[in-house]
Amino acid sequence: QVQLVESGGGLVQVGGSLRLSCAASGRTGSNYAMGWFRQAPGKEREFVAAIGWSGGGTSYADSVKGRSTISRGSAKNTIYLQINSLKPEDTAVYYCAAGTSVRSIMLAANYWGQGTQVTVSS
Repeated sequence: QVQLVESGGGLVQVGGSLRLSCAASGRTGSNYAMGWFRQAPGKEREFVAAIGWSGGGTSYADSVKGRSTISRGSAKNTIYLQINSLKPEDTAVYYCAAGTSVRSIMLAANYWGQGTQVTVSS
């Protein structure tokens, strides 16, 4: 089992930036890709970004591409999501996910965190 704990959410103004963190523990000896999803009120959960175990492969949703960066810490068990130029439509609960590859996360992640709320206010 892999446990994922998110942090860094909160209230941010339109145009601002935030950085979310996700720390993995448990069976972290396995090479897991990790990523982020989000779910806004009344909407389905959607993919945001993902990164491979080595940090060399990334994927972004069109909605955040160009204004966000996903990265992996040197210890490999922590990932970060930096989002700039925040918009009201970025308001959502952001979930960390882990899987065997970036593609597998996008299709069906193996593990999920509890989520962290991000609210973008005008």
